[in-house]
Amino acid sequence: MYRRGTPAHPRHRKLTQMTDQLTVSVLGTGIMGAAMARNLAKSGLSVRAWNRTRAKAEPLAADGAYIADTPADAVRGADVVLTMLYDSPAALDVMDEAAPGLRPGAVWMQSTTAGLESIADLAAFAQGHDLVFYDAPVLGTRQPAEAGQLTVLAAGPERGRETVTPVFDAVGARTVWTGEDGAAGTATRLKLVANSWVIAATNATGEVLALAKALEVDPQGFFDLIAGGPLDMGYLRAKAGLVLEDRLTPPQFAVTTAAKDARLIVEAGERRGVRLDGAAAGAERLERAVVQGHGGEDMVAAYFASFDEKSED
Repeated sequence: MYRRGTPAHPRHRKLTQMTDQLTVSVLGTGIMGAAMARNLAKSGLSVRAWNRTRAKAEPLAADGAYIADTPADAVRGADVVLTMLYDSPAALDVMDEAAPGLRPGAVWMQSTTAGLESIADLAAFAQGHDLVFYDAPVLGTRQPAEAGQLTVLAAGPERGRETVTPVFDAVGARTVWTGEDGAAGTATRLKLVANSWVIAATNATGEVLALAKALEVDPQGFFDLIAGGPLDMGYLRAKAGLVLEDRLTPPQFAVTTAAKDARLIVEAGERRGVRLDGAAAGAERLERAVVQGHGGEDMVAAYFASFDEKSED
């Protein structure tokens, strides 16, 4: 049974003596990881950050974070290790590199969006290194991450929650607990379901704009038609605006990452005997946009996959 957590405390709140002393290691400082690390530092926690491309981590030094040269250096002495990497194999590889510096009994907040079949491997690593494992993907993109307004989907034991909760509160507006066993992957399952809707809505936005272009229909006429009704969506308008106003960079959520997540969704359905035809087509559409050269743009740049050649519009 899912239950909604309490809202996070106001930003820059005064922390207790315990959280003042909390050290968090952030492994992976891309779009999401950097924003999360910055909010952790702003909340008064001690932050140690690492990224394989060091230049992506270095700006965090201005926020008070220690920039580590290696994963092992980053996790040394950490109470909480937060992984926000591309996929589960990357998370496991980096944790292998971090192993010499891991402290037995530390909490592992695993926030990389992983496939269902990978959770067991991640949890086994945690058990083998005496880590308290939390399956903790987050829902949200660049803007809510920067504002500390993510939704944390979490599964993990009662033991350790007093340590990880200040981290959840620093990066998110609320926490949704899905279970007490991180290895069961209940948080990841919910994340895949949520992402399936996000990706479907994004692909639909791109297609409606492409069709409007092909039929010489002003997109604003479509928006006016659905305004205020059940078909209207703030998300539709926000994503459409990125295309129509050529604001695809910097991405809120990149095409390459969305394509990876789309494949995880399709695979999860297949393993449970469910055919997700729309999701499969959406994954192919995103991958086509990557091939066209839009991988580093916002995921709604899958719009261009509607055309044979890379569009200049």
